Amino acid sequence: MSSAVFLAIVLLLAGSIICEGGPNQGLLDALHVKVMGEGKKTLVLSHGYATDQSVWHKVLPFLMKDYKVISFDLPFAGAVNPSNFNYNRYKSYHGYADDLLLILDELKVDKCVFLGHSMSAMIGSLAAIRKPNLFEKLIYLGGSPRYVNAPGYQGGFEQTAIDQLIQFMKTNYTGFASAFPPMAVGAKFPATIEEFKKTILSMNHKVAIFVAKQVFECDERIFLPHVRVPVVIIQSEIDIVAPVFVAHYLKTHLGGKTIVELLPTEGHLPQLSAPHLLIKALKRYL
Repeated sequence: MSSAVFLAIVLLLAGSIICEGGPNQGLLDALHVKVMGEGKKTLVLSHGYATDQSVWHKVLPFLMKDYKVISFDLPFAGAVNPSNFNYNRYKSYHGYADDLLLILDELKVDKCVFLGHSMSAMIGSLAAIRKPNLFEKLIYLGGSPRYVNAPGYQGGFEQTAIDQLIQFMKTNYTGFASAFPPMAVGAKFPATIEEFKKTILSMNHKVAIFVAKQVFECDERIFLPHVRVPVVIIQSEIDIVAPVFVAHYLKTHLGGKTIVELLPTEGHLPQLSAPHLLIKALKRYL
């Protein structure tokens, strides 16, 4: 089967899920969807793995000045009822993209800029492939289509390291919550480390492990050429989760106009550890 045929089948199946589900106020309530600001243009914020929408609190005041800002929790976030987590729906990014499109449909959004952190970069990309006219621009913050190294590709991790990470989570989740934040954030940002640790611990452990395995073993590279809307890639110069190689790989393989901006800092959560740098960059592209 060719990659084009595979893509068409996947998107057709994903689209059928949207038609079956329909607009759903219950989804907005479950994911704590918030609409803030008085701007005429709409900006959608979508957080990454092991965080929740509170991760934007340091940049939100700046964004609300000029935009109507939509933020929400992804279904694995600690504040979301874990009994409602649908393991079959969220076994791939397509389930999250379905949620995003349902939210925008329910809120009657006809055009938006999407800012997706980490895994949410690919969630927004899949949504933009299905409904390109809905998205004026995608902004990836530390986004990656694949976290595991492959021939000719430096995702940041070997598969053995991911296997060990998942096993560590299963046997000592609290230990993982203490060990992972300094690696992902950078040791010189103790306040951000503690904030990240709290959102990790707030998640249901079973859900967190399931999502971690799905995210760290994903490979969305096949979809990149089909992302035709403009993309701005912003990330730290040093990031173990999304190395600089990934930013340049995305620029080369995305289907539309792409810009890369590297922040002179380290860590995977610059919206918390270096918000002034992120705001400075966003001013150029919003």
